[in-house]
Amino acid sequence: MSVVFPTTQLFNKVAFITGASGGIGAATAVLFAKAGANVIVSARRKDKLEEVVKAAQAANKAGGTGHGGKIFPLVLDVSDRTAADKLFDHLPPDFRNIDILVNNAGLVYGRDHVGEINEQESDIMFATNVTGMLHLTQILVRHFKARNSGHVIQLGSVAGREGYAGGSVYCATKHALHGFTVALMKELVNTPIRVTEVQPGMVETSFSVTRFRGDENAAKEVYKGLQPLVAEDVAEDIVFAASRKPHINVAEVFVMPVNQASANIAYKQS
Repeated sequence: MSVVFPTTQLFNKVAFITGASGGIGAATAVLFAKAGANVIVSARRKDKLEEVVKAAQAANKAGGTGHGGKIFPLVLDVSDRTAADKLFDHLPPDFRNIDILVNNAGLVYGRDHVGEINEQESDIMFATNVTGMLHLTQILVRHFKARNSGHVIQLGSVAGREGYAGGSVYCATKHALHGFTVALMKELVNTPIRVTEVQPGMVETSFSVTRFRGDENAAKEVYKGLQPLVAEDVAEDIVFAASRKPHINVAEVFVMPVNQASANIAYKQS
């Protein structure tokens, strides 16, 4: 990534990123490390986290900041409330003063219409995208209030701005996240704690492969004929928001490919 942040705001800050084993989460971890932060990378897949740790450590050296670059992998399923409650028990002392929470963990299954939805998959989406996110945010907001400092960064979606056919459950989860985030910002208005929501449009990552239940060809077809965003594009927006001066809050970032105009309007060359 070529982006440069001419600021010391992130030097030695601790960023906690969920869903960091790949895609936007992994790219965000790498860029935070490059900007001089220390990073807790969290996800369910331990083997993938180890790869992200190496990439983030290398990025910090390449950036030459001389700050941060300590990376700690934490195996955590955000939908497991008991595990989330023990979060700080598993963190080394250097990582316990968390400054930034990036709620990136999320998933979607299928393009099924109402009446055909697999309700087990629906439950998993809500447990990860909504209730898990909400519970973890409560834990970190208490932590931020105790420290009188902090930043909650939410990974929303164009799906949280408008519904579309074949995305009813996912859209519902992202609308819930958006409503929660707006309310949270208003609740924290009398504190120094910042709240940001980043809402991407079409981003080509393994996220889409999950949507099509492992069918990589079907996932690639979604982006055929246009240049979608990639994980690094969204990571830059996240780290930009986090790197602003303390009195500045980037409340919302809505970012899409130039050939996308809404959730289901995009121009594709044949």
